[in-house]
Amino acid sequence: MGMRLFCIGGISVNQLQRMAYMALFTAIATFGSSLVWFPAGVAKAYPVQHAVNVVAGVLLGPGPAVIIAFVTGLLRNLMGTGSLLAFPGGMIGAFLAGYIYRKTSRTWAASIGEVAGSGVIAPLFAVPYAKLLMGTAAGAFFFLPAFLVSSLSGSFLGFLLVRRLVKLKAWKYRFGQ
Repeated sequence: MGMRLFCIGGISVNQLQRMAYMALFTAIATFGSSLVWFPAGVAKAYPVQHAVNVVAGVLLGPGPAVIIAFVTGLLRNLMGTGSLLAFPGGMIGAFLAGYIYRKTSRTWAASIGEVAGSGVIAPLFAVPYAKLLMGTAAGAFFFLPAFLVSSLSGSFLGFLLVRRLVKLKAWKYRFGQ
């Protein structure tokens, strides 16, 4: 006879675990961003956010990774420790990290997706976004170095974390696959 999954209010154990991990990753990214940062050109680099994007993209998939990046950006803005540029940077990188990992099943590809999304594509989105919401009329190359340095350092850290978690078999579940 098959095993029945326990449900709470229509939510399965698998969904509940996924939400718990999403909350944990959001907390790590929010708190870690207040502890670990460094100046990078016109902005501050928050490598913990990019590391969480890679880890969440690999372990949970692109959808949850984007939600984690959005909620982290929202919390950091509400606490006054982030800027509005956290939204396009974090969400695009998180999506590409999860999406490219899903297509290739390679952890290094998730890191490349994070760098491409947060370091290269996000500065292009940041130009009109910054002009409309922040009143800044800067070009894409104005944001590119800071976004690139931040995403490179964080995605490398995320790559190392994922490799270690998988090697130690500390992560039993890979959602989104």
